Amino acid sequence: MKRHITRKQFLKEMGLLSALIASEGHCFWRKTEEEEKDDIRGHVFKNDAPKSLWKWSIEGFHYTTNGKDVQCMVCPNRCYLTPGDRSVCRSKVNIGGKLYSIAYGNPCAVHIDPIEKKPLSHFHPATPVFSIAAAGCNFRCLNCQNWEISQRKPEEVSNYELFPPDVIKVTKEKGIPSIAYTYSEPISYYEYMYDTARLASAEGIKNVLVSNGYINRKPLEDLARYLDAANVNLKSYDDDIYRRLNGGTLQPVLNTFKLLHEKGVWFEMTTLVVPGYVDDPDMTKRMCGWILKELGPDYPLHFLRFFPRYKLDRLPATPIKTLELMRDIALKEGIHYVYLGNVPGHDAYNTYCHNCQKILVRRIGYEIAEFNINAGRCRFCNTPIPGRWGDR
Repeated sequence: MKRHITRKQFLKEMGLLSALIASEGHCFWRKTEEEEKDDIRGHVFKNDAPKSLWKWSIEGFHYTTNGKDVQCMVCPNRCYLTPGDRSVCRSKVNIGGKLYSIAYGNPCAVHIDPIEKKPLSHFHPATPVFSIAAAGCNFRCLNCQNWEISQRKPEEVSNYELFPPDVIKVTKEKGIPSIAYTYSEPISYYEYMYDTARLASAEGIKNVLVSNGYINRKPLEDLARYLDAANVNLKSYDDDIYRRLNGGTLQPVLNTFKLLHEKGVWFEMTTLVVPGYVDDPDMTKRMCGWILKELGPDYPLHFLRFFPRYKLDRLPATPIKTLELMRDIALKEGIHYVYLGNVPGHDAYNTYCHNCQKILVRRIGYEIAEFNINAGRCRFCNTPIPGRWGDR
């Protein structure tokens, strides 16, 4: 049963996460590029749009029209919607021949996190970030860790009423330096994220995108003007695995990394090592080769341990030795900063200078126990350390 609370009520309940409603979602993956339009027609939610618009609705920012039909241009799914249809991400609808987002000002999860949880290891460490999410996702990952909200419609989860000016107000009142668009898939609530990021940037608040990176160039160019950092999932380096495991394709994600690099947005990459899908050493070598050629060695790469979830609950957790092998491969290939995640207490949580190999940041969970970076340089050998370190 859905629930909305007002901004006044939210301010009283600040810090609470909304309840999450469990359900199953259906899988889909794409055919050839030539069949894209027909493929998406078959996987949108036909005649599933609400009968009338809510106050949490706004006209979409990137779409085209063909009579009363519309095509969303935010992500590579390019959902083609006839009147009354809902998009693959569940957050866009065609009502009256116009595309609307029904996730605007309508977050289902609100929390204050450490920035390290995103994960970002080279971006203003030990600072809090105000995290928000609305329901929906443009992927159908079999291994989704947040499927209770990503694979739901906005009206199927509990929601807060929190419009962009309200997000800014709360962030400033709490003295939080950054806002993260996270948990589900921010691309699915692009309009809400964009307006919030624009206002935040004007107020000196930093914006962090945590995403699968499945977005078209023009919407990303517009958003990148206000982004300070991102953590983007590089779910594998194999197009077939992207289709089978995630319901998307690889190249648009690679394009996202290249554009963020081009625009000077700091980013870190995350790969969830799913047994039987993403644990191939040769694929990891190819992936690192692409990173080095197109992006350089300085953007951190995080290998995360998979735990049985959602539709892959039959699989075992990733062996730690497999994660260590992935990390060793990446370091030997030339990536300067490689981390392991979901392995509490592991040495690979720490940051080591790529020049002298001494510990720059020693981490215990999300806490920093030792910090040896001065003005963005290694305290021991004075090597510049890539990232956004701020003043400590």
